[in-house]
Formats: sequence, C-alpha cells, structure tokens
Amino acid sequence: LSFLIFCRKSKGKPNGKKPAPEEKKLYLEPEYTKSRITDFEFKELVMLPREIDLNEWLASNTTTFFHHINLQYSTISEFCTGESCQTMAVCNTQYYWYDERGKKIKCTAPQYVDFVMSSVQKLVTDEDVFPTKYGKEFPNSFESLVKKICKYLFHVLAHIYSSHFKETLALELHGHLNTLYTHFILFIREFNLVDPKETTIMDDLTEVLCSSTGSSSNGSGNGSSNSAGAQNHVKER
Repeated sequence: LSFLIFCRKSKGKPNGKKPAPEEKKLYLEPEYTKSRITDFEFKELVMLPREIDLNEWLASNTTTFFHHINLQYSTISEFCTGESCQTMAVCNTQYYWYDERGKKIKCTAPQYVDFVMSSVQKLVTDEDVFPTKYGKEFPNSFESLVKKICKYLFHVLAHIYSSHFKETLALELHGHLNTLYTHFILFIREFNLVDPKETTIMDDLTEVLCSSTGSSSNGSGNGSSNSAGAQNHVKER
C-alpha cells in the first residue's frame, strides 16, 4: 500500500506554441461551493472526544468515510469508464497502483478505484486490523494503515471533483460531495493522517470549502502558490 512519486517538468512544444490554457474548474464556482447539506461545525465534530481511545476514534471515522466515499463514487461510477478515464488522473497528476509485491500497475480510473475499495474493505473487515470485539487490541501498525487508507480515499474524492463534477451537478449531489470533502479534510488534518504535499493538488478547493471553519490556515496557508507550482508539472504517483 505504498506509492513512489516521480516528478518531471513539462517540456515546451518544439514549435514554440503556448500550451493550451488550463480548463476552468467548475467545482470552484461560488454558486456550487456554497452548496452543503448541513451547516454543522465539522471542526468540532472531528475532535477526539474525552475518554475515547484514539485508535477507536480513528477506526470508527475511517470506516465511516470509506463507506460514504464508496457510496459517493457509486453515484457517478457509470460515467467513470475505461474509455472516459483511461488513467487515474487528478488535474495533471496521474496515480499508479502498486500491488502487494510492489509492482507498479498502470490502470484506468475505475480499476484503480476498485483496487482501493477492495483493499480497504479487506482491511476494515479484518479483526486483526480493525478489531470490534472487547479486549482485542489494535496492531502497532494501525495508524500507518489508517494513513494509507486516507490517502487512497483522498485520491478517489479528488478524481470525482476533477473528472466527474459535471455528472455530480446533474445528479444534484454536489452539496453532499462538498460536505463529505470538508468533513474528511478536517478529519485528516486534525490527526495529521495525510501529508499536505499529497493534498496540495486540491488546495484551491480546500481553501474555499474549509475557510469558514477557521482551519484554512492549517496546512493550506500557501495553498494557492503551491497549487500553481503543481500545475506546471506532470506528476506520476
């Protein structure tokens, strides 16, 4: 469950023509970013309650996010095909899957999401990893596994925004997506579960959706400049 990251700067075309302008991000339009299904203060919701074990809290929330993100993706899955999404891409970043042997696999977006959901489903239903019985302890590697799960789930959310926001709008589910994204981002920030470099690609959206929570300065204060730099590179992960 690991990624290798390679970055290389895009080369200019030999004919000297300017690159095509970046496509306008529909999900950043104010009329859509304002849409939520609740005005609840998620910053308070993600905080660890008193007398609750940290691992129990991480397990409960991670499992819930997995089910909700899987459900959100299922709403547009018929539009995410091997033809329409030939790679697992988010803006200028392409993600590759790595199997249990560490072999790099180039796959379509639906294949990648299937790998994600299948592997996460296997983990969250494994009593040795996500114990549900009284007295059963969490493994020493639990937090690192949660971090990897959250990184995968972020990729899925980012792909929905990047490649399937029009379909989400047509289904009138953008309010649900915005609410889920905001809750998830605040959760992973609260417990430092995903490296900010991993989420930089969506910093523009994060800043807009999470600014009202008072947490936009937490890891995203330089989001706009970082995102601009990221857009000038072709990345493989």
